[in-house]
Amino acid sequence: MSLTAHSTDPNAPRFRVRPPANWINDPNGPFRWRDRHHLFYQHNPDAPVHANVHWGHASSHDLVHWEHHPIALTPTPGGPDEAGCWSGCVVDDDGVPTAVYTGVDRHHIGLGSICLARALMPEDETLTDWRPVPKPVVTGPPADLDVVMFRDPFVFRSGGRRWALVGAGHADGTPSVLVYDCDDLADWRFAGVLLDGNDPVAADVFGDKAVGWECPQLFGTAGGEWVLVVSLWDGDPCDTGYLTGRLRPYGDDELRFEARTGGRLDHGRDFYAPAVLQEPERALMWGWSWEAREQSEVDHAGWAGVLTAPRVVDVHADGSLRVVPAPELELLRADEPFVAAPGRHAPLPESYDLTVTASGRTTVSLLRSASGAELTVVLDPDAGTVTLDRSGWPRSRTEGSAPIVVRAPAPEVRILVDGSLLELFVGDRATVTERVYRRPDDVPELVVRGAAATVTGWEPVPPTPD
Repeated sequence: MSLTAHSTDPNAPRFRVRPPANWINDPNGPFRWRDRHHLFYQHNPDAPVHANVHWGHASSHDLVHWEHHPIALTPTPGGPDEAGCWSGCVVDDDGVPTAVYTGVDRHHIGLGSICLARALMPEDETLTDWRPVPKPVVTGPPADLDVVMFRDPFVFRSGGRRWALVGAGHADGTPSVLVYDCDDLADWRFAGVLLDGNDPVAADVFGDKAVGWECPQLFGTAGGEWVLVVSLWDGDPCDTGYLTGRLRPYGDDELRFEARTGGRLDHGRDFYAPAVLQEPERALMWGWSWEAREQSEVDHAGWAGVLTAPRVVDVHADGSLRVVPAPELELLRADEPFVAAPGRHAPLPESYDLTVTASGRTTVSLLRSASGAELTVVLDPDAGTVTLDRSGWPRSRTEGSAPIVVRAPAPEVRILVDGSLLELFVGDRATVTERVYRRPDDVPELVVRGAAATVTGWEPVPPTPD
């Protein structure tokens, strides 16, 4: 089955992971098994609203052509996940793929439990059948911590052992990441607070708005540093950030994170809850891009949410994030580019992959409204800035549509557009993820204005149904 069912909505992404209909949010458990990548995700199979949370499931041999599978995790009546199978990860537990996720029961008071589900047929590369373990392995946070938010387990390896992070928020408004020793997935031991919002580096990078850190993720780099990724929760999804630093042993069999630097993970307004897959040679990341239009429009379209393109993440020598599109995305490109020249006028398809290199100030116009407003990306190599201006395309969410200015020494940008999903890569230094919805009278046209710019653009080729 191909990635998405046909949609009459011109704003529907066609080349990124989303279910054929209804709701998707957080990516969960990116996992590689028998040369196939698996992506799970929060999913309401019945409506394009955030409720009735299951785990959807898709897989791919090449990261670009995805196959849908039956729902992997379904809430169990009377079980610890009766009110939802929420975010988590997937790990190889002695040859058995195992989902580690947040369960919420019918008495939900804001604190989840940590649940397991195991693949019934590990020899099957599609991993289509899962069985939940009846009882949670962790029923809630440690009793001596005044924790009011507890969710989103993430399992990793360090020092020859298996550990897990859990996102948390405390009653006094301090966010944190808790850490557990879970070398035996059936036997978890609390191993302290890995990091909290009182850390001076975290406070400087994230500010004091968040009251909880959701969806903690951790990946190692070739240089020996670790990158901690968190989603900032202030009562609603707020922003995403990262910290670069070291994992240090602490006391008796505990871990702490020693932060060196950090920053915003994505500079856009429509990116949240990223999930990371640590592979031997690289780390891959997907994020959730939510809808930024009115619910009435979502209901009419019949779908909500999409996962971003896979990104390869690492760090520069200064500790800042290095992020580029996964090279496999080039497999989607048509045989010939639709534009390959210095600045020219060219019609733009509904989806495209565009690279612009500029040696001087350059304005790239992508969309024009009937009133003459333009969706633009402005490269200014001398000032070291790239600006996305979509002020003519207002958003329904409260964050507004003010121009986004990214300060990065990058004379090149790559723009991936898939329906309403726009992903802007500023060199290998920063990303901007936004949702821009075309209206019937908008004109998608590439216009490049500047003294010295080169442009190359490809239209993606639709995936061939299996």
